[in-house]
Amino acid sequence: MALITLRRNFCHLSDFRIRGALAALRNHPINHVHKVSKEQLHPWFCSVQYEPFRIHFHHACYKKFHLQNGNELHPVGEPAFSQGQDWNKFEQNLKNEDEQIFYRKLNEFTSSEEVLSFIKTLETLPDAMAAGALQRICEVEKKGGDQRLPKEILESSVFQALCFQLEREPSQLSNSGLLTALQALIWLHVDTQSSLVLNLVAECQNRLKRGGLEVHDLCVLGESLIRLQGPGCVTLELIIYQLQGAKLEVFTPEDIVALYRILQACAEKVDQHQTFLNTINNFSLSIVSYLSPKSISQMLTALVVLDQAQALPLVIKLGKYVVRHIPHFTNEELRKVIEAFIYFGHNDRFFIKALERHVAAFCLTLDADVVSKIMEYCSRKLILSEPILNAVAETFVSQSEKLSPSQISELIEPFGKLNYLPPNAPALFRKLEHVLFTHFNYFPPKTLLRLLHSCSLIAHPPVNFMGKIFSPFFLQKLQGEESHLDRLSMAQLTQLFLTSVLECPFYKGPKLFRQYQVKSFLTPCCSLETPVDFHLYKSVMIGLIDLLGARSYFASKVLTPYCYTIDVEIKLDEEGFVLPFTVDEDIHK
Repeated sequence: MALITLRRNFCHLSDFRIRGALAALRNHPINHVHKVSKEQLHPWFCSVQYEPFRIHFHHACYKKFHLQNGNELHPVGEPAFSQGQDWNKFEQNLKNEDEQIFYRKLNEFTSSEEVLSFIKTLETLPDAMAAGALQRICEVEKKGGDQRLPKEILESSVFQALCFQLEREPSQLSNSGLLTALQALIWLHVDTQSSLVLNLVAECQNRLKRGGLEVHDLCVLGESLIRLQGPGCVTLELIIYQLQGAKLEVFTPEDIVALYRILQACAEKVDQHQTFLNTINNFSLSIVSYLSPKSISQMLTALVVLDQAQALPLVIKLGKYVVRHIPHFTNEELRKVIEAFIYFGHNDRFFIKALERHVAAFCLTLDADVVSKIMEYCSRKLILSEPILNAVAETFVSQSEKLSPSQISELIEPFGKLNYLPPNAPALFRKLEHVLFTHFNYFPPKTLLRLLHSCSLIAHPPVNFMGKIFSPFFLQKLQGEESHLDRLSMAQLTQLFLTSVLECPFYKGPKLFRQYQVKSFLTPCCSLETPVDFHLYKSVMIGLIDLLGARSYFASKVLTPYCYTIDVEIKLDEEGFVLPFTVDEDIHK
């Protein structure tokens, strides 16, 4: 292992000598790791003018770099990093027992500048700690929402020396240090062809082939290679093969979730891994109680992507713990959980109750996409939840300006499907009408049609907009480039037209062309009528036969002139006697 000593020498430049690693640095400068464009900063090493400093390589138990005049490490023209606070003095020679203190100290820092300022004060830095420092830099930048490091960090001599230490002899790194460094570099969007990344990946592959990686290391390496090289990476198959050979009992809950994420990335090969997946699904039942809200959301997402319909026992058990964690999910995590429940058709009254409490308390602060997904869940599962619907109605009235046309449609449509009018219905429809008047042209044609059709289902026919949607211009936009309009859109248009005829006699605007009308709303697919329950229908049929004496005295599924289908029709004469359904004369009722 090498020990690196960086020694500033501002006074005796004539004494500056090139030896060992410095000669290597001059022949292969640090900034060879990446190609640098003069016009645009590369998201990694950048060319900087290095001040003279002396580097010696010696064999030692670990690498270290010694920085004399630590506060003067930055080159001329490079901004100095203020420590920002009075650090507690650290012993210059870090020993094994100091590692916890080192990492605890790292976790106190909230910026990359603070981390680098702290590193400058140290005389020695083992490789594992160097990797940990790099990881902490990435963590604080992630919290700030930045995807790339600032220029002053990239050009810092301390930062570049830190990375050079990791690049020089990756074989001396521990498994944990090696993978920690690789993870950090990937997050920084490093060029995959840089010598630093290539060296680290090559070392990981060597250890993988030797079987020197533990289960956790394999999971970390698998996810890292997916981000770096994509799911088609050849090495990934070897990682999955070794994971299949391991006993699931040695996996931590976090490792199991990571394994799901790896297999999720290779979803196109799910058939090859299905036997392994079945084993994981069965084992995962025993670890659900140990999973964090984030892990539960990720596991459910993976089950959706991998189409694990046979894993319903696992989905049901995850659902029980979702109820406990609803207040702790982030918006995105909750959205994915509900998306998974929609996919698997999961419905739990305890989940609904917990969701009602959560929505009622936080609806105004929930992300619009999450609220839309909640409404979709209620609509698909036909859940008439007044607390959720009332909260969403209030949210729409107060925040409609923040919603996109598709989000507005997703929030309003379930009211029509569930046939529910919230207490603030007048305010809701006034706001909706205002939004439509001001942004009518921004709504996609089919989205607008679904929205207006939903309003008509809850006794609020959109009379002010019927003339526009029955116009040839709108109908042409609705049809688009297709040769004909789809049947569902035609049925919705027909129902709106019948509403204007039967419920709005004062409407004198354009009528719907006959070519866009359907004869029946009951169709095998995309029906606007909900078919009667089969078991109920069968019971009614048997009862009527017993009552009337024969099947010929009533008809079923009778189409009316207004396109609706009657489940059962009985004809009576003027005296109230039942007539056979084939009779068309002397019908009084």
